[in-house]
Amino acid sequence: MMTTIIAAIVALLVGGGVAWVIASKNTSTKAIETEAKAESILANAQSKAESIKSKADSYKRERELEAKEKFHKLKNDHNQSTRDKDKELDERFNDVKRKEQSLDAKISHNTQKEKELDEVKKNLNSQVDIVKLKQEELKDQISAQISQLEKIAGLSKEDAKTQMIEAVAKDAHTEALSQQKLIIEEAKLSANKDAKRMILQTIQRTAAEQAIENSVTVFNIDNDDIKGRIIGREGRNIRALEAATGIEIIVDDTPEAIILSGFDPVRREIARLALHRLVADGRIHPARIEEIVEKTKKDVEQEINEYGEKTVIDLGVNGLHPELIRMVGRMRFRSSYGQNLLKHSREVANLCATMAAEFGLDAKRAKRAGLLHDIGKVPDSDSEMPHALLGMKLCEKFGEHPEVCNAVGAHHDEIEMTNLYSPIVQACDAISGSRPGARREDSENYIKRLQDLEKLALGFEGVEKSFAIQAGRELRVIVDSNSLDDKQADLLSFDISQKIMKEMIYPGQIKITVIRERRAVNFAK
Repeated sequence: MMTTIIAAIVALLVGGGVAWVIASKNTSTKAIETEAKAESILANAQSKAESIKSKADSYKRERELEAKEKFHKLKNDHNQSTRDKDKELDERFNDVKRKEQSLDAKISHNTQKEKELDEVKKNLNSQVDIVKLKQEELKDQISAQISQLEKIAGLSKEDAKTQMIEAVAKDAHTEALSQQKLIIEEAKLSANKDAKRMILQTIQRTAAEQAIENSVTVFNIDNDDIKGRIIGREGRNIRALEAATGIEIIVDDTPEAIILSGFDPVRREIARLALHRLVADGRIHPARIEEIVEKTKKDVEQEINEYGEKTVIDLGVNGLHPELIRMVGRMRFRSSYGQNLLKHSREVANLCATMAAEFGLDAKRAKRAGLLHDIGKVPDSDSEMPHALLGMKLCEKFGEHPEVCNAVGAHHDEIEMTNLYSPIVQACDAISGSRPGARREDSENYIKRLQDLEKLALGFEGVEKSFAIQAGRELRVIVDSNSLDDKQADLLSFDISQKIMKEMIYPGQIKITVIRERRAVNFAK
């Protein structure tokens, strides 16, 4: 047993020794291999270092060469630039030198001229002295001759002068009348041609339909049974509708129609739309009427703004104040002499733009003035001020150009015209209003205008009778043949025409015909 144990121990020791020897041998081999690898890596590193160093030296030499080339190039460029600048300075110096020589020559020439002028001045002064002496001699001779003539004629100098002045004045007056007539005729020939050409071109390029409006609106209904519902029990519905809208509602025997009467077109439009909505809804009673009318007012106000915005966009008028835009929209529901105000203003704006372009003026500014010229007719509050002046105040309030303001205020001659846009607006307003079918004048105003026309002519001296004919387009004036001659009759027709233009408002033009007739009557008995 012990032997076995010892044998086992010996075996273990021998095995351990063998294992140690083997392990030591392996370790030594690995160390050798590692050392060899290290030497190889070191050799590669040295090789790479030498290669990198070689490349760095090469790169350094290349950069040095490039730097030297760049330096030489910059040096050459600098030298060339310096030479160019020196050359330019030399040229400028030569130019200055030449200019100095030219100025010296001019100064010398001017000095010579001054000497010559001094000599001429001396000669002129001597001649003036001689002329003064001659004038004194002539005065003495004229005085002696006048004295001798006074003795011969038996008239003093003052009497002769008075007679001569009167004779010259009569001749001059007669000649002036003749010249005036010729000048006026020549001016008419040239001015009428140009004016007619310009106006015809303007009208042709700006065609607009005309609309005649009145103070009533007809509301059509499907059947007459609706009339009773609109009237209501004991007329309460119609009274509520009239109170809410301010429009008189006439329900008569006219079949399938109700008449809305009122002078305010906005109110008539509100009443028409409210009635349409009430009839379509079917619920017609005072409370519902008030509700619908109030809603319709808001819709119409919105529609007014839309009309205004659409108008300024169509015309290309930019930068207009919102309040002025709203007033432009209100023109849609306003008429003047039966002519829709918005259509009239649009037409005047286009006419003004065309005519201003013919004159070489700002067409946009003229169009702006034409659009706003009647803005004083649609204010929110009533005013006793003429609409032209009120429109001018509104334009000034909302920051419009002074030329536009003056054109608006002066288109009916309430104020003085201060720019060329004012007569253009005035002329285009007259063109738009005088078109056939454009306006409708009531009989009372028409008759009054004719009476004023005849009365104006009768106010002139020598006029016996006056007759307005052809609907006020012509004025026949009969004068006393003993009081006026033919030339004075020509002057009278001119004076009447000027007074009509200054004091009256009328569409189109008025022809003034002065009739002077002399009759010699005798009887054979």
